[in-house]
Amino acid sequence: MDIRAIVGLNVLRIRRERALSQEELSHRSRLTRAYLSGLEAGRRNPTIVSLSRLAEALGVEVKDLVS
Repeated sequence: MDIRAIVGLNVLRIRRERALSQEELSHRSRLTRAYLSGLEAGRRNPTIVSLSRLAEALGVEVKDLVS
């Protein structure tokens, strides 16, 4: 599976487990909602900075997003 798809599915799964909307995660991570949407769909290439922000906002480690 493509790394973009893996990251997207993990972000989506964890976001739903935490009962967060894309809008709320966007606010917490300081990433746009459009970026999050593309990331969850596997269309965006996540950067180290965006992975770090998402991990912090979701309360997980970066490795949880990429594995």
